Amino acid sequence: LQLHDPFLLAGVQCNGWSVHVPSDVTGELGKMVILPCTFTHPYKTFDRALTAIWRVKEPYNGTVIFKCVSQSSSELCKTAISHKNKYRLLGNPRHKDLSIRVDNLTWSDSDRYFCRVELAGDVQDKYESRNGIKLHVIAAPRIINITVSSSRDHTFQARCTAEGEPAPALTWTGPPYSNLSSSSSSSHRVTRELRSLTHDGKYTCTAVNSHGRAEGAVYFYKFRASDSSSFMILIFVPLGIKVVILLVILSFTAFTR
Repeated sequence: LQLHDPFLLAGVQCNGWSVHVPSDVTGELGKMVILPCTFTHPYKTFDRALTAIWRVKEPYNGTVIFKCVSQSSSELCKTAISHKNKYRLLGNPRHKDLSIRVDNLTWSDSDRYFCRVELAGDVQDKYESRNGIKLHVIAAPRIINITVSSSRDHTFQARCTAEGEPAPALTWTGPPYSNLSSSSSSSHRVTRELRSLTHDGKYTCTAVNSHGRAEGAVYFYKFRASDSSSFMILIFVPLGIKVVILLVILSFTAFTR
């Protein structure tokens, strides 16, 4: 149901006025989406100023993200507001079309949108969609982080974080093991940890949702020194070479002076 502004007197008729929008629209993360909106008004011709407005979150009082104004039927609707410069008018308000394009969709764009038209003149010539359009941002899975780390008890864990919408399911595969795993999720992001790694090799994290799948891998190898002396050589030989180089540079500088 589309209603006039709430401040109008009760009993005002809406003859000839209507706003038509879909209840839901789906767009893909990083791409563009079109929010359709058409309307009718009771005039056969209308040559006065016209204003097209889009709000987000709630009707009437929501934040204005797009606004354009056309002073006459021979003038295009000139953009006055385009939040973050990501909204573009696609329709022609003079042809009763307020449709806009939303570019470079992000997770924060998942919200409810409301279109509004204002015709200069009578205070009643303002009309806005009350229920609006719910925009759903979807995305195929993407691995955003995969690491191996050690704990204070000298055990190792592999951690994989992925995002997608719907939130992807994560699974670990790799060498034979009997490790425990735990998972956590927040909105469109999911993390799954593989604890107490004991076997060397390649561990693969797979993320799956209804729009696709993604994989990421990490290699785990424990360092095993044959004896303590070989371990000390690995640590200190590179350091000794750097000290020798530094001494040569200092000696050469002193000689030239």
